[in-house]
Amino acid sequence: MSKDQFVLALDQGTTGTTASIIGHDGFSKAKVNIEFEQHYPQPGWVEHSPGEIWKTVEDSIEQCLTKAGVSASQISTIGITNQRETVVAWSSETSESLYNAIVWQCRRTTEFTDSLKAAGHSDLISKRTGLVIDPYFSASKMRWLIKEVESVRKAASKSQLRLGTIDSFLIWQMSGGEFVTDVSNASRTQLMNIDTGEWDEELLNLFEVSNSSLPKICPSSHRMAVTKGMRSLPDGIAISGLAGDQQAALFGQACFAKGDAKCTFGTGSFILMNSGSERVDSPDGLLTTVAWQLGENQPRVYALEGGAFICGAAVQWLRDGLSLIDNAAEIEELARSVQSSEGVQMVPAFAGLGSPHWDPGARGMIMGLTRGSGRGHLARATLEAMALQNVEILKVMAKDLGESLSGLKVDGGAVANSLLMQLQADYLGAKIIKPKNIETTAAGAAFLAGLSEGVWTSLEDIQKSWVVDEAFEPEIDSESRERRMTAWQKAIQACRVMGTAED
Repeated sequence: MSKDQFVLALDQGTTGTTASIIGHDGFSKAKVNIEFEQHYPQPGWVEHSPGEIWKTVEDSIEQCLTKAGVSASQISTIGITNQRETVVAWSSETSESLYNAIVWQCRRTTEFTDSLKAAGHSDLISKRTGLVIDPYFSASKMRWLIKEVESVRKAASKSQLRLGTIDSFLIWQMSGGEFVTDVSNASRTQLMNIDTGEWDEELLNLFEVSNSSLPKICPSSHRMAVTKGMRSLPDGIAISGLAGDQQAALFGQACFAKGDAKCTFGTGSFILMNSGSERVDSPDGLLTTVAWQLGENQPRVYALEGGAFICGAAVQWLRDGLSLIDNAAEIEELARSVQSSEGVQMVPAFAGLGSPHWDPGARGMIMGLTRGSGRGHLARATLEAMALQNVEILKVMAKDLGESLSGLKVDGGAVANSLLMQLQADYLGAKIIKPKNIETTAAGAAFLAGLSEGVWTSLEDIQKSWVVDEAFEPEIDSESRERRMTAWQKAIQACRVMGTAED
C-alpha cells in the first residue's frame, strides 16, 4: 500500500459508530465517532434503531474522510467490526428494518432460554456451538422477532425476511444487497456449527429460524462485497475484512499464537484467549468461539472467551445514574482520593452475571457500607470490581487451556485509567501490557481487510505494527491477592442470592 492509500475501518459498537482511516503502520490517520440513542422499552429490554445506526455509518465516513484530508479514491479496502449478537430484521424488497435491533444486552428472551435448559438442550447447544444457553446470544432474539412482530412474520411468509447480526445489515446497505456474514459473527448466533462452519439444521429447527432468512457464512479475511449506492463512498471499493468486535480486537492485538490473550475494556469487558486451530471446550462456564478464518482454504482459529456484561458501563452509571462524577475520566482521581475501598464492594451485575456464572437473575449490589464510606470509596470499589471480574474469568481460562498466563494485552477506552490497570495487575498477579495503538478493534478489522487485498503480506508483517506503550507489574503479595478474591466471591454469591430472593 502506497503512502497515499489507506484502509477504512468501521467499528459499529453498542453506543456509537467509529470510522477510522488507517495507514500501513496500523494507526489511525483520523477517526470520527458518532453516538446514537439507546432505547429501553421495558426493564431489561435494550434496542437500537437500525436506521439511525446506518446514518451514523454514512455520516462518520464522510466526516472522517474530511478530517483526514483523504479522498474516497485513496481507500483501498474496507474492514468492518461490530457489536456482536445484536439482531436486525429487514426486508429484502425495501432494505428497511422491520423492527428495532435487539441488542446483545437485552434479556427479553430469558423465559424461553430457561425453557430450553429445562428441556435438556444445554448439551446439544454446547456441543454444536461452544456456547451456553443464555438470552445474550442471537438465536433466541431472532425467534422472538419471528414470533412477536407481525411485519417480520409477513416478510417471512413472502420469503423476503433477512435476519442477521449488525455486520450483515451494514454490508447489505453498503453493497446494494449482498447478504453475508463471517464465521466469527456467525459463531455468536447459536445457530452455526463451529466444527463445520455452517448453519446447523437441528439448531435452526429448535429456534424456529429458516435457513433462507440467514446470510452466507464467509471467511473473516475475504472479499465479500464491493460498495454500491453509498452516499459517502463511490461504487467498487472492496469490503474484505469482517469480524465481531472482540475477535477483531484479538487480531488487532496480534494474538496469533495459542495462549495469547487480550481484554477489551468497553461497555462490558471481554477476554479472549487464542486456543489454536483445534477447539477447546470449557467445563467451567467459558465459551468456545471462532476467532477468525483467513481465507476460504484456511483453517478456522478458535478462542476461549469470557466476558462481564458491565465494565465501562458501571462508570457511566456512576456518572448518569448517581451523578457521582461529571465525566468518566474523573473516576480515577476520585478513586485515588482514598487509599483503599475500606470494605466497600460494588458488583455491577446490572444485566445479570456473564462468564463463568451465567446467571441472568443476579442483581447488582453495593455492600460493606459504613458511616465513613464516601464517594471515593465507591469509585475505587467500582474500579476494583472491573478488575476482579476479569481475574475470575482469566483464572478459569488458563486452567481450561492448560496454559499459564504470563501477561495480558489490554485495549479499550478504560486502559487510559492507570489505577485500573495497576489494580488489574495486582489482582491478576501478572503483567498488564498496553500497546501504543489502543484502537485495536479498528486495527483488527483493517488488518483482516488489508491481508486479503495484499496491503499486509503476512501475520509477521502485521506483528511489526504492534508496539508496547506501557506495562504494569503486580505490586501486592499473594496473600493480599487471595484475601481480596475471597471477599469478591462472597459478594458474587450475595448478588446471586438477591436475584433468587426477587423471584
